[in-house]
Amino acid sequence: MSRPSRGQLNALQSGCHAPIPGVTPAYGYVPGLAPGIVFCVLFGLSMAGHLFRSVQKKRWTSYVLVVGALTEVLGWAGRTWSSQCSLNQNAFLMQITTLIIAPVFFSAAAYITLGALIRIVGRSSSILSPRMYVIIFSTADVVSLVIQAIGGGSASVASNRGTNTTPGTNTMVAGILFQLATMVVFVGFMLDFLRRAIRMEKPGNTNRVILAMSLSILTIFIRSIYRSIELLQGWKGYLITHERYFVALDAAMMVIACGVYNVVDPAVLLPKVHAKGVVVDEDEEVRDVDGEEVEVKSSVGGESESNGRRRDV
Repeated sequence: MSRPSRGQLNALQSGCHAPIPGVTPAYGYVPGLAPGIVFCVLFGLSMAGHLFRSVQKKRWTSYVLVVGALTEVLGWAGRTWSSQCSLNQNAFLMQITTLIIAPVFFSAAAYITLGALIRIVGRSSSILSPRMYVIIFSTADVVSLVIQAIGGGSASVASNRGTNTTPGTNTMVAGILFQLATMVVFVGFMLDFLRRAIRMEKPGNTNRVILAMSLSILTIFIRSIYRSIELLQGWKGYLITHERYFVALDAAMMVIACGVYNVVDPAVLLPKVHAKGVVVDEDEEVRDVDGEEVEVKSSVGGESESNGRRRDV
């Protein structure tokens, strides 16, 4: 069969057609239906769990994890669509844009969690304030996303026109490498926090949350390394044209990055932190994490007691 003309190819890319000899899907292969369904279900379950916690606990960690999991569901829905309509360009663009964006929300959950840990353990446990972690690293992630979006758009336009995709691809790689560098800096600050906090008194659940946060960051780091190498090889490289690597080093890593917070949820295990470092436990004890005396109220037998006492976290 002869290669279709540009007009015919545009028609193929906007509809749903079976694989055609001589026409290679944008992926370099036909995505599998089974991985699409499996990861839609896994991320959907994780999203449902975080959505429940977001309503129950009203914590920012739950909010960003819901958005991240939803973005992954949309991406894998796009790949499921592509498994049946492998030439459809809308399905391809749907999955590539969402699956690039999603890890940013899982990173944001780590920034917020570390900020909460610093408030609980004490300000002296960190070089930066909790607020600065969110501002600095979330801003850096947004910058990396903008760079990747510009590169992805440029590469997509070049691919559709049959021109050189290298400049756009290199821009995408620059965005991912910037994100990777940001993560390295964050890990450095996190290790400094652990070094300081190890000698300080902490609530019992703190160590479990630290381990969960560390595992999530590790999987995001692995995924970023994979995506950098993948794009450096180009759109026809070995990694990008073999789905099994994407499933193992992107999808599975992101399931862990998001799902670990379903098992060890900071919204459940960490006390609620209000402004000025005041912590409210589930039993409504109020404590100042800087060690100052505050009023602690408790209710026994319907009567209310109030006394001032010093409590360290």
